[in-house]
Amino acid sequence: MAAYTIREGSPARLGAHLDEDGVNFAVFSDHASRIEVCLFSEDGTKEIARLGLPDRSGPIWHGRIDGLKAGALYGLRAHGAYAPEQGHRFNPNKLLLDPYARDLSGVWQNHPALLGYKKTAAEEDLSFDTRDSAAFVPKAVITEPDLGLPPAARTRGHDPADLIYEAHVRGLTMRHPDVEESARGTYDALGSDPMIEHLLALGVTAIELMPVHTFVDDGFLVDRGFRNYWGYNSIGFFVPEPRYRGASGAVGFRAMVERLHAAGISVLLDVVYNHTAEGDQRGPTLSFRGLDNASYYRLIQGQPRYYVNDTGCGNSLDIAHPFVLRMVMDSLRFWVDVMGVDGFRFDLGTAMGREAYGFDPHAGFFDALRQDPVLAGVTMIAEPWDLGPGGYRLGGFPPEFREWNDAFRDTARRYWRGDDHAAQELGARLLGSADRFNTAGRSARSSVNFVAAHDGFTLADVTRYVERHNEANGEHNRDGHHANHSDNCGIEGPTADPQISARRGRRQRNLLATVFLAQGTPMLLAGDEIGNSQNGNNNAYCQDNDIGWVNWDAPDTELLRFVRRLSAFRAEHPVLSQRAFLHGARRQADDAPDVVWTGFDGEPLEWRDPGLSGLCLTVRGAAEKNGTSDDAVFIVISREETAVRVVLPKVERGLRWQRWIDTADIVGTDWNPITVGAVEIAGDSVVAFSLTKDAG
Repeated sequence: MAAYTIREGSPARLGAHLDEDGVNFAVFSDHASRIEVCLFSEDGTKEIARLGLPDRSGPIWHGRIDGLKAGALYGLRAHGAYAPEQGHRFNPNKLLLDPYARDLSGVWQNHPALLGYKKTAAEEDLSFDTRDSAAFVPKAVITEPDLGLPPAARTRGHDPADLIYEAHVRGLTMRHPDVEESARGTYDALGSDPMIEHLLALGVTAIELMPVHTFVDDGFLVDRGFRNYWGYNSIGFFVPEPRYRGASGAVGFRAMVERLHAAGISVLLDVVYNHTAEGDQRGPTLSFRGLDNASYYRLIQGQPRYYVNDTGCGNSLDIAHPFVLRMVMDSLRFWVDVMGVDGFRFDLGTAMGREAYGFDPHAGFFDALRQDPVLAGVTMIAEPWDLGPGGYRLGGFPPEFREWNDAFRDTARRYWRGDDHAAQELGARLLGSADRFNTAGRSARSSVNFVAAHDGFTLADVTRYVERHNEANGEHNRDGHHANHSDNCGIEGPTADPQISARRGRRQRNLLATVFLAQGTPMLLAGDEIGNSQNGNNNAYCQDNDIGWVNWDAPDTELLRFVRRLSAFRAEHPVLSQRAFLHGARRQADDAPDVVWTGFDGEPLEWRDPGLSGLCLTVRGAAEKNGTSDDAVFIVISREETAVRVVLPKVERGLRWQRWIDTADIVGTDWNPITVGAVEIAGDSVVAFSLTKDAG
């Protein structure tokens, strides 16, 4: 062992922090009896020093090692009681990742030594394993302050008319022919000219990245020859995932963000603070479990050997604990201040608001977010559910949050599939789901509208498959959603039948038009704009291959042009992305109602018809904002099998209706005439008109 001197240090900042004289270490553990810092050789294979942190301030252990430089490798060991039935799982034989580590050297290996117990023992997790795990885990790296980066520039934030594009760093770029082959799958590739040009052509102004916090490949996946592709298995909340790094390493993430910002595109991160990669009592000891299991995790009351599993992933972080909350807040600020991101989508967001008594929209986490001077202005999006009691909370988050609206997804799919009563539900979804969100001063933009996301069928597969086809996952097709509200249009899977192919194409356009013409915040799944398919796999979480990657080889260029047109139309008409909810109130400026529902005949819509198959709506500026603009959009949605005659709303002299969107005629062969009176609308279509001044 090398000779190093360690002295008292400071508890002020958790983690390892370098200055001109050395490194200060501070580690939280309320129940440990000793915390050690272990230093390693340059290649990480040999432990060269083990030093106990010499002082403790409350639950923070701290010490300072003089002379230690950037690039040094380290890990932690924690001593204390190994008493699983009391909630404690200390095992100093296990090298632990510092929760505040900024960089890693090496990779996680699936080895039994990662377990704190003997897997072959009768009681398994009640036993104690003495094998040293250091050879099988990456080492934390001492970095320059803030990775040596200057302060990140603050951006414009999330624009009300933004189109969110949900993407996977690796999956989006691995097969793109115009991205340099050596860079594919990396942050560098995502920030490359071909990708930015594609996003700008779509009108994307916010990209939502699937998890980039460093994560672990689950042992059961590795045993089956798979990897955790999606990344919802976090272990390091300050480390950009190494497998996505290019030549510039961790700072390449920041370079990607800056390139996207320069193009006017905000960067949002899908973050997983609800659970960690350590799983349940049978999982590995990697970091939090070994540092202070009883503090970091929610344990079952009266049975602390076991974990509360509201997440479905084996454990639930105890966000209500002040030091766990502090870690989450410090992590969020790091990604904003150092990496420059513009906001976050919280995976299983309900878990973030759970107190001892259940979900609370005024939970400590939400209060901390709302008062934080760094985070109060960034975009916040919740996945408004978890798997615990009362976990479905759509519309129940604080006003600062937007929420993934799965009710929009399911309603749109059911309507276009032909389900009874779906048209009535669709009416609410098209106006921002006021039944869910119009409380506490919330905005219509609170609803993030989508018809496909990473979790589930792609848009193309919604029109190709009735049943999931997840056999490639190795779970006997038992995993993934079973209620997809999908329709194969007559044949399951691929087909050469031109009529079915045409029907599927129309269905995709109808679903996309429903998203882009609705009030709220639209979200597009990467690849849906080119007809990407996962061959019916609706749970491609472990498919780091052609199934999970976006296929750029044979893009549906017709669909791509249509999506671009839809996006441009929405951007040109602010009445489609209003903050205020529309309720049919009359505006003081012109006595016109802000929204009008009609049937094809121009008369008030008969909402009580259970078989209602079509609807028309006229959208103007919200009455409560006293909108004076003469901009208006008239939308026709029809799932009739044949064409229908639609009476257009009456307009003042000098104004006419101009057709701009038609899912049945995407070439626009009959769009030039400015029309009044009535027009013929094809069956099974969406058409949108805007109010235009009469050239005559």
